[in-house]
Amino acid sequence: MHIILLSGGSGKRLWPLSNGARSKQFLKLLQNTVGEKESMVQRVLRQIGIALPSASVTIATSESQRDFIENQLGTAVDVVTEPERRDTFPAIALSASYLAMEKGVSPEEPVVVMPCDSYTGIEYFETIAAMTSFVERGVADLVLMGITPASPSTKFGYVVPEASSSCEAYRIVNRFTEKPDEENAKKLLEQGAFWNGGVFAFRLGYIMDIVNRYISAGTFAELRSRYAEFPKISFDYEVAEKAGSVAVVPYNGSWKDLGTWNTLVEELPVSAMGKVTLGSNVKETTVINELNIPLVCDGVDNLIVAASHDGILICGKDSAEQIKRYVDPLDSRPMFEERRWGIYRVLDDTYHADGSHSLTKSITLNPGKSISYQRHNHRSEVWTFVEGEGVLVINGEPRNVKVGETVAIPVGHLHTLKATTTLTFIEVQLGNPLVEEDIERFEWNWNSIDL
Repeated sequence: MHIILLSGGSGKRLWPLSNGARSKQFLKLLQNTVGEKESMVQRVLRQIGIALPSASVTIATSESQRDFIENQLGTAVDVVTEPERRDTFPAIALSASYLAMEKGVSPEEPVVVMPCDSYTGIEYFETIAAMTSFVERGVADLVLMGITPASPSTKFGYVVPEASSSCEAYRIVNRFTEKPDEENAKKLLEQGAFWNGGVFAFRLGYIMDIVNRYISAGTFAELRSRYAEFPKISFDYEVAEKAGSVAVVPYNGSWKDLGTWNTLVEELPVSAMGKVTLGSNVKETTVINELNIPLVCDGVDNLIVAASHDGILICGKDSAEQIKRYVDPLDSRPMFEERRWGIYRVLDDTYHADGSHSLTKSITLNPGKSISYQRHNHRSEVWTFVEGEGVLVINGEPRNVKVGETVAIPVGHLHTLKATTTLTFIEVQLGNPLVEEDIERFEWNWNSIDL
């Protein structure tokens, strides 16, 4: 079995902890079986390893999320990145093409597509195993999971099965219905409809036949270079609703979409995280503080308080689902990011009276990690090392660096840095524009250095 995990979106409903690069599935707020913090994507990989140990996992994501995935999951999974965001059908088509063209997976092999941020029990994965068995038996071209509704919700799409007296653990699908109003949701429940859980199973050859209608390529690299030729459309619309043979497997276990604050806080192990002091008369309030300054709450009830480098949220739990409308108009860069080499956080971002711009970061490289050999066309940088040791290269000339040293890197100078130990430095950028995209990368061979 091959599993494609969908990891996309910015998760703005969990602002300010999530941002354009750091999506909700990477927030380490949950707790594993030994009491350690884990993210949603780490949780689902752990569960797959327990319930489906023979499954091969590929994550479909954007390039901006690759570093988060590699930091949190290491090399346990393959990663396929979209050249641009084009909705779920193109992302799934690209990942399926990777399996077929790069991994050599058989067209008869069952493939499961699932989200990486559903909060479920192990029985969820037992249902996935049943779905793949039905694919192998050929009961339908497409088999999906139907969540048994807990209420006539207006938040989810519905799958309506045909009336059947079959004792089989699957039902043939009659039709799909997008998010209904409450009155129609009640009628759908009376008809035995399920919530669409966004989990699909099919033979690899089935989806590749659809891929070839849009792009016929000799190699995966060629197909990826033509990614924009795929229509910008969801998998539900392009595949599920057009399929002539669809079955649904009911799932009646625990399942929750942790995409909003009021659903997430119900699964958090504690009500306060970080430098937080709660007064004795605080009730039904969750406080998360990622800043290195104290946060005190007293005399409040039924609130969500979250503080990060991107902002501060204070809202009632009943209003938490509405914050996206206020966050969407905010035009600000991510102030904290995980990268493959470590982390950075923005300390100051200032436009000065003379029109100049300065940006100050604290950057930490993990031992043995390095940044790319690069240059900038619009900014100079000054680095002051405050922790650890490493090797700095400027214009091909290497030197050792340590705590207390300061280095200036003029505009256009090639440079790279490798950490010997955990290495932290303060970077001050001067120039205009100061954007992450002002980077030209070049090859550098660290094995050529003998220091």
